[in-house]
Amino acid sequence: MPFYENVFVARQDLSAQQVEAMADALTQVITTGGGKVTKKEYWGLRTLAYRMKKNRKGHYMLLNVDAPAPAMAEAERTLRINEDILRYLTVKVEALEEGPSAMMRRNRDDEAGGRDGRRGGFGGGRGGFGGRGGFGGRDRGGFGGDRRPPRDEAPRGDAPRADAAPKGDNE
Repeated sequence: MPFYENVFVARQDLSAQQVEAMADALTQVITTGGGKVTKKEYWGLRTLAYRMKKNRKGHYMLLNVDAPAPAMAEAERTLRINEDILRYLTVKVEALEEGPSAMMRRNRDDEAGGRDGRRGGFGGGRGGFGGRGGFGGRDRGGFGGDRRPPRDEAPRGDAPRADAAPKGDNE
């Protein structure tokens, strides 16, 4: 049977228990169709990138599914009918991911002090705003001593610019 990952976003005014109940109902639809849900992850109440149906936040839920295509079609039909679902996305994958998803690993890393054990902030714990992506780096016009002039500036000295038009007899 093919493997699927299904993520749905539920309304913000629902409780986490209601979202879990919706996931259980969806699991029942999938098992009735001959499939099985191998993993359920509740990602929590998260801020949406833009308003959807007058909601600024949504409850995210991930389901890893091993089911035939008609069972997934019925599950998507159920999600489409439900008024509490803001959006859903089903993706067919080659293999189901074991262990926590990328979102859960990211949350765990944030709680542990950032990726690679660094504490957050600008510059990743190097004491200030330097380093990659921070302020004052050489690529941002900081205090580097070997700054080259942009191409449209004239070189130092009396030499004419390379892109200047040649002077003719009329000038």
